[in-house]
Amino acid sequence: MSKKAGRKSAATGGSLCFHDVRIALARRRLIDLDTCIGPGEVLTVMGPSGCGKSSLLAYVAGFLDPAFDASGNITLGGRKITELPAEARKVGLLFQDALLFPHMSVGGNLAFALPHDPMMNAALRKARIEEALAEAGLSGMADRDPATLSGGQQSRVALMRVLLAHPSALLLDEPFSKLDSELRQQIRDFVFAEAKSRQLPVLLVTHDPADAAAAGGRVIELTG
Repeated sequence: MSKKAGRKSAATGGSLCFHDVRIALARRRLIDLDTCIGPGEVLTVMGPSGCGKSSLLAYVAGFLDPAFDASGNITLGGRKITELPAEARKVGLLFQDALLFPHMSVGGNLAFALPHDPMMNAALRKARIEEALAEAGLSGMADRDPATLSGGQQSRVALMRVLLAHPSALLLDEPFSKLDSELRQQIRDFVFAEAKSRQLPVLLVTHDPADAAAAGGRVIELTG
């Protein structure tokens, strides 16, 4: 079971808040959470495999397996999202793998995330993609096949694809675990800097204490 996080001060606009959220499996309590993650803040949840870390992310994102018993509400920017479909929750999710579409170019992957806007013509969409690539240090790579990118480059593209969808919160499911140690620090710094500059609340789940240290925020340890 988790250690219950102390309640923070009242939620500010843009906060991701857990209101007495409890998740159990076969009557075994996994999660007991009542707290808020402020804009630009990172909350890290740590623990061994099977302790409920990924289940918490799934509950926030809207695809928790029905085998779990979950209760409590989640609000994002003051808006209750618990009963909304996943696509309406405005949360971005990064996994261990970049999960770029292999049949699309790098630019195509980024274009896929752009919100539908009848006022955005092809030239403007292309400009948005080039801006995102430049921000990620990948200028000129729009036409590249994702398979030709390094692991770090793929991670950067994956993050920019999430951010181009304009999420209101960012969920990180051990996105650094498959990177080598030097690259891991670079990508950590990039991800946390981007989230902070956009004032996104971030929920990070990991088993690596170095991830928690790099995040620099509060840490909740699950006991399994």
